[in-house]
Amino acid sequence: MKKNAPILDACCGSRMFHFDKDNENVIFMDNRELDTILCDGRVLNIKPDILGDFRSMEFPDEHFYAVIFDPPHLNKIGAKTWMAQKYGVLTDNWKNDIRDGFRECMRVLKPYGTLIFKWNQNQIPASEVIKAIGQCPVIGNRSKTSTIWMFFMKLSKKGITEW
Repeated sequence: MKKNAPILDACCGSRMFHFDKDNENVIFMDNRELDTILCDGRVLNIKPDILGDFRSMEFPDEHFYAVIFDPPHLNKIGAKTWMAQKYGVLTDNWKNDIRDGFRECMRVLKPYGTLIFKWNQNQIPASEVIKAIGQCPVIGNRSKTSTIWMFFMKLSKKGITEW
C-alpha cells in the first residue's frame, strides 16, 4: 500500500486520463472493482489501491498535496449499460453526494493543496455542480466540449465556508 503518496485520485475508475496508470505517487481509490469486457470488445479494469467512498474517506486531515476528483456524472442511464460500467452512476441524491465528496477532498488536502475537479456536462451543467458544492473554482476551461476541468486550492485550514 502506498501510504505516503502525495496525490489521491478519489474516483479513479479505470485510470483513463492518467499517463502512468501505476504511478507510485498516486493512491488510486474507487468504490468499486470491475473486470469485464464491454459490448464493443474493449476490456474494462477498475482495480483501485483502496476501495472507499469519496463522501467519507479514511485518510487523516491535511494528508495530500493534490487530489483528483472525477466523480460519476451520469444520472439518467441504465445501471448495466457500458457507460455506467465505465463511469459509474450518480444517485438521486447527487447534489449532496458531490458536495460531501468535494468537502472530503478538501479536508484531506494540505493547506494550499490543489484539487483538480473533472466534470462532464452531458447531463448536468457545471454551473449546477458549482452551486451544489458552494465553491467557485480558481480557474476552469470554458470550451464548448462537454468536459470541464476545474482547479481549486485549499486556501485556509478553517473549512469550506471560510475560504
